[in-house]
Amino acid sequence: MRVLVTCPPMLGMKDQFLPYMKEKGLEGVCADVVQTLSVEELISLVPQYDGWIIGDDPATREVFEAGKAGKLKAAVKWGIGVDNVDFSACADLGIPIINTPNMFGAEVADVALGYVIALARQTFFIDREIRSGNWPKNRGISLSGKTIGVIGYGDIGKSFATRAVALGMQPIIFDPGFKELDSKNGQLAMWPERTHECDFLVFTCALNKHNYHMLNAEVLAQCKAGVRIVNVARGPLIDEEALCEALMTEKVHSAALDVFEVEPLPANSYLRNHPLCIFGSHNSSNTEDAVIKTNIRAINEISAFLSACR
Repeated sequence: MRVLVTCPPMLGMKDQFLPYMKEKGLEGVCADVVQTLSVEELISLVPQYDGWIIGDDPATREVFEAGKAGKLKAAVKWGIGVDNVDFSACADLGIPIINTPNMFGAEVADVALGYVIALARQTFFIDREIRSGNWPKNRGISLSGKTIGVIGYGDIGKSFATRAVALGMQPIIFDPGFKELDSKNGQLAMWPERTHECDFLVFTCALNKHNYHMLNAEVLAQCKAGVRIVNVARGPLIDEEALCEALMTEKVHSAALDVFEVEPLPANSYLRNHPLCIFGSHNSSNTEDAVIKTNIRAINEISAFLSACR
């Protein structure tokens, strides 16, 4: 059984996972990909393989139909996010599929916390200035006592809220899936109520049809002046055009974005030139320890699916 792998973090450790796949009786084939393949590329590739371990590629109905017409028997979405995968199409076509949930909560929460500290103290800006020969003395803000909005209370959100509380911050949790929660990790609110109280907004939720551009011009208008924005979830949660405008007017003090509406971030994006923005490369889950665990889980899942098809 041949398995196509299109997930960049997994591909970065191919020397470790390919032998394990071989032990499972699978031939792993590594795609040539930086972030994602296009629909057209996937339609050409996927039908050639019995299994597919998916990254952030556009795993659409069209792609799965092409796969079903070829050799594709099963798929696994590597990681926790599933907004790029048409699970309904898989159900209709009889293609077994699963993701690998609850694998990166601590890792992504660590990066989100690092971004919060960096925005509070402008450590990234000071670093750039020193490299340029300057010696800045930027005045930051203390974290203790600050209110932080946490959007999404899944594995990542819970892990992050625990860290924020440990620093003396006061989380407000926005997640429609909860009617109550343990008060030690914060207070529950409905989005976008109470956003005007928040010194920080940290996005840790999944993307779905209900929360596309949930942070938009209307919501930003009611936010506290000088709010700091962190997104380690999915780019389209934020209307980047509205965010750029809010940065220009200083309604938003600064932003740390690991994800974007278009990835990689376009060269002509205004965000690139804003001095108080920090960027990641959709990489906050990528630690050696977590990737190894997720690779093994993904391989075990695809192996089980394909074994059932023999």
